[in-house]
Amino acid sequence: MPQHDEHKRRRARNIALAVVLFALVVLFYSITIVRMGGAH
Repeated sequence: MPQHDEHKRRRARNIALAVVLFALVVLFYSITIVRMGGAH
């Protein structure tokens, strides 16, 4: 059973990593939009 538990933990870490990366992309996207909008 330990292997199954480790697999679940690894998948949870991968999902968390994906969420963090997605949040960073959204953050940079928002900053770019605000910067382009405020440049005018």
